[in-house]
Amino acid sequence: MATDSSRIKQLEEEGDVAADYLEGLLDIADFDGDIDIDVEHGRASVSVFCEDDDNRQLSTLVGRDGEVLDALQELTRLAVQTKTGERSRLMVDIANFRADLKSQLQEQGREAIETMRKDNLNEYEFESMNPFERKVLHDVAAAEGLASESAGVEPDRYVVYSFASAAASEEDSVTEEA
Repeated sequence: MATDSSRIKQLEEEGDVAADYLEGLLDIADFDGDIDIDVEHGRASVSVFCEDDDNRQLSTLVGRDGEVLDALQELTRLAVQTKTGERSRLMVDIANFRADLKSQLQEQGREAIETMRKDNLNEYEFESMNPFERKVLHDVAAAEGLASESAGVEPDRYVVYSFASAAASEEDSVTEEA
């Protein structure tokens, strides 16, 4: 129990350091934004948003396809690592970009599964995606009882869904070794 408690405290500290860093960035850019800190799925999460739902100003910190947000997340992780001495898996969201993207990807994953079942497909390949997007699709597959794997080489890695169970895949790899 003490380990869980100390891990949560560490993640909360990461969130506090990240929030301070992002607050400073918002001040420098003269942007208005509120910051919410959370711990979810074993990692710290920091969201920057506008209370009045006018996220146009903050959307410049998201950039095209989230490219600026990805860079800010890496810079924020470096700031946390510098302060805490520990590598961080912190997630940063700005103007609900990642939250909205996650919802869209979950729907895309469910639609792919429906297509697989309807068209009797054994596999379904998605387009190339970043690690966050792939993780969302893997979670959908797991929740639906499907196997999934990432294939390809960065930056062109993508997710493949299949009806093969994880146990069958493990059995195949043992058979291949024999």
